Amino acid sequence: MKKILLSTIAAALAASSLVATAAPAAAQEWRRPPYGDYPPPPPQRRHHHDNTGAAIAGGLAAGVIGGLIAGSIANDRGPRYIDPPPPPPPPRCWFEDRQVPNAYDGGWHMESMRVCR
Repeated sequence: MKKILLSTIAAALAASSLVATAAPAAAQEWRRPPYGDYPPPPPQRRHHHDNTGAAIAGGLAAGVIGGLIAGSIANDRGPRYIDPPPPPPPPRCWFEDRQVPNAYDGGWHMESMRVCR
């Protein structure tokens, strides 16, 4: 779904760049009246710009920020729910008859003891 959405946005941007073109050229000079003597044109102004590369730096910054945003959108897979590990199995236990020492007379007797592994 995200790939479709991103490709649609890319296609819309490409189409809008083709649609937004300059105005068509006029076939006649419309700024001056078509009769009489024309005054001399004003002297051309000279613009002195600091060519510091601000436009290039702005374009690079916009590209980096756009790439970060697009990368985070493309890599977002939503929340991840992880099941907890299953509890360990209960111990295997059974009862065995074993000989244990008798504390009263120093002998031995049989007792049922619980044995677990």
